[in-house]
Amino acid sequence: MPRQPLRLAVIVGSVRQGRFGPVVARWFVEQTARHGRFEVDVVDPLETTLPAALPPSSEALAATHERPAEMIALADRLAAADAFVVVTPEYNHSFPASVKHLVDWHLTQWQAKPVGFVSYGGVSGGLRAVEQLRLVFAELHAVSVRDTVSFDNYWARFDDTGRLIDSSGADGAAKVLLDQLGWWGAVLHDARIADPYRANG
Repeated sequence: MPRQPLRLAVIVGSVRQGRFGPVVARWFVEQTARHGRFEVDVVDPLETTLPAALPPSSEALAATHERPAEMIALADRLAAADAFVVVTPEYNHSFPASVKHLVDWHLTQWQAKPVGFVSYGGVSGGLRAVEQLRLVFAELHAVSVRDTVSFDNYWARFDDTGRLIDSSGADGAAKVLLDQLGWWGAVLHDARIADPYRANG
C-alpha cells in the first residue's frame, strides 16, 4: 500500500524589504510538486507577528494554547509537518534573525523531524548560514539532512520573471534533497507514532 504524502513546511527565511527569498521558495515548491512525495505548506514569517519578547521558560514556550489565535495557527502548522526546508539567505556570514526568531518561538514542533536547506548568497551561496543552522536544529532534536541546494551569486541565476536560467544542476540537487527528506520524513513519522519522542529522556 503506498504511503500517504508527507507534509513539508517550506520556511521563507528573509523578511528584508525587496527580499529574494520568495523567488527561490517558489522554484523549490515547483521542484517539490514534480517530486510527488510531499504536500507543501509555505510558511512566511511576514504573515504572522511574533512578539520580540519570548516566554520566560521552556514550559511556557511549549504551552502554545495560550498564544493569540494567529500564533496558535502557526504552531499547529509547524507541528503538523513531517519535514522542513528552510530557504535562507546569508547575512553577515550567518542566517537572518527572522529565522532564529521563528525557530525560538517553537520548541517541540521540530523534534524528531528532518530539516533541509535551500540557500542563496554571494560567492558562498549561503552555505555559512546553513552550517550554523545545522547547530541550531540539532539543539532542537531535529535531524538535518546532508545535501543542500545552494545558489551563489543568485541575482545572476534567475531571470526577470523569477525563472531559473540554467536549471540542470539545481534540479538534480533538489531531487537529492527531497529524496533524503522523504526517507527521513517517512521513517521518523512512523517512529514518532510507534514510540513518541521524548526530548528529555
